[in-house]
Amino acid sequence: MTADRPASGTEASVDADAFKGFEMEGWENQAPTYDSFIGRLTSQLVDPLLDAASVGPEMRVLDLATGPGYAAARAAERGATVVGVDIAPSMVRLARQLHPTLEFREADAEALPFEDSSFDAAVSNFLIPHLGRHARVVSELVRVLRNDSRLSLTTWDFPERMRLLGVFLDACAEAGAAAPDDIPVGPPFFRFADDEQFIALLSDNGLSDVDVRTVSFSYHTDSADQLWEGMLTGTVRTSAFFLGQPEETRRRVRSTFDRLVLDYGRGGNFEWPVSVKLARGRKAS
Repeated sequence: MTADRPASGTEASVDADAFKGFEMEGWENQAPTYDSFIGRLTSQLVDPLLDAASVGPEMRVLDLATGPGYAAARAAERGATVVGVDIAPSMVRLARQLHPTLEFREADAEALPFEDSSFDAAVSNFLIPHLGRHARVVSELVRVLRNDSRLSLTTWDFPERMRLLGVFLDACAEAGAAAPDDIPVGPPFFRFADDEQFIALLSDNGLSDVDVRTVSFSYHTDSADQLWEGMLTGTVRTSAFFLGQPEETRRRVRSTFDRLVLDYGRGGNFEWPVSVKLARGRKAS
């Protein structure tokens, strides 16, 4: 394993169907605990994501990979009519429980169950790292957008800047952890942290006026244990990578993690640098 790509491979080596099944099963298991840490982090990108897609009143909006429905709920508060979609049934059930007045559906991002030109805007918060076929999904999103409508997407920045993830991955790398054989190889996790790659993904699949910006902030925790537990209960690839290690390797990872996090201690609390890439584009007339 390298510090930035757990269970990642070249495009040719990825079994996209196996990877999609792995991700769906993982999110089924993580739904009950996602909000306790990672969800509170990802929800901080909801307003910038909606702003990038110009979401406002009387618009019909698609929230793809809705999870617990954070972006869908915020879009509704802005006066939009929103449909939240997720591949994991447990996430859809959770979103319906949390937001009973909104519409949520189970669906595959590679084959959306909507007619062409159905939405005035589409957003997806951190779906990108969990896809095996990025171009197909972006093409589907473009298909269901009306002309002159906007799409916005987020993904994590490289781990040297996104230290909340990077410190955990660095601990795994320094401890000598290797990718478990039973995890399907996925695309490079941080591929679209590269602005040019992210721009090309949108531009090559039907969008114009594409741009990418970096959103940076600090995320505070009361302890290092909060981050540790958050990684294990709110991620799929990263947690499976760690949990698939031999017990001795897991001990080395935790010991290394405990040492590395000292750099982020601030008077008894911890301050983690967060960096996110936010891309947007417009479907041309």
